[in-house]
Amino acid sequence: MGDLNIPPAPPIEGTVPIHSGKVRDLYRISEGEHAGLLLMVASDRISAYDFVLDSTIPDKGAILTRMSLWWFDQLADLVPNHVVSTDVPEQVRGRAVICEELSMFPVECVARGYLTGSGLLDYRATGEVCGIALPGGLEDGSRLPEPIFTPATKAALGDHDENVSYDAVASTVGADVAARLRELTLAVYARAEEVARERGIILADTKLEFGARADGATVLADEVLTPDSSRFWPAAEWQPGRSQPSYDKQIVRDWLTSAESGWDRSSGEAPPPLPAAVVDRTRARYVEAYELLTGESF
Repeated sequence: MGDLNIPPAPPIEGTVPIHSGKVRDLYRISEGEHAGLLLMVASDRISAYDFVLDSTIPDKGAILTRMSLWWFDQLADLVPNHVVSTDVPEQVRGRAVICEELSMFPVECVARGYLTGSGLLDYRATGEVCGIALPGGLEDGSRLPEPIFTPATKAALGDHDENVSYDAVASTVGADVAARLRELTLAVYARAEEVARERGIILADTKLEFGARADGATVLADEVLTPDSSRFWPAAEWQPGRSQPSYDKQIVRDWLTSAESGWDRSSGEAPPPLPAAVVDRTRARYVEAYELLTGESF
């Protein structure tokens, strides 16, 4: 388990901090027209291998917030989302949203259209991912015959999410909710995959979180379709059988596991700070993903 070393959420007037995660801080708004709602702030922190690094990526929180808001708009006809307002306190303007409080489902809803990451490891071991049998002969980066729903349990901070079967989800949240989560996850993936493909980007997989309103409506929450929760690959460079170039923090992971970093992942020690060049390249990759997908300049 990583030593997360998460700094306490900085005070924001008119709010009470309630949770600090790897990259986000959550507050309850205590006064004004939005009293009782939540303020979700995206920090510039970056995590890798279950550690929150000492280094930050400038503008990361703002990029991810703008990207999520753009995607929520693209998906609005498929599923409601938790955003109430972007009229947030000045000190977090541009990297925070005011959102409704939901009863969150204890499931990471993952859709995969391509085989890589933990899905590839499962496939190599069993020929299946989350209990779904796949054809033989697939490689790292192979496109699947059709996208699959491969849920995971939400791990405690610092632990790995564990891939689980659909039946395990149904036994946790009930058959009706499990079916709804699968349907929505695959619908969101299909829409987003099409949007990304038109822009020369492959959406290999994505992780979504849903919650329930008091009236029972299922709502898309947290962040959506950012390089932190999804794998985006340049379509022109896609080549199964190897690790794909990607628009995400792979640059950070690659440096940490290189000889240059001097870090031993199995040591239990926290990783070293990132060199400025790695920080700059990572920021540029996030900006590039944002601009390619949205068509807007950051």
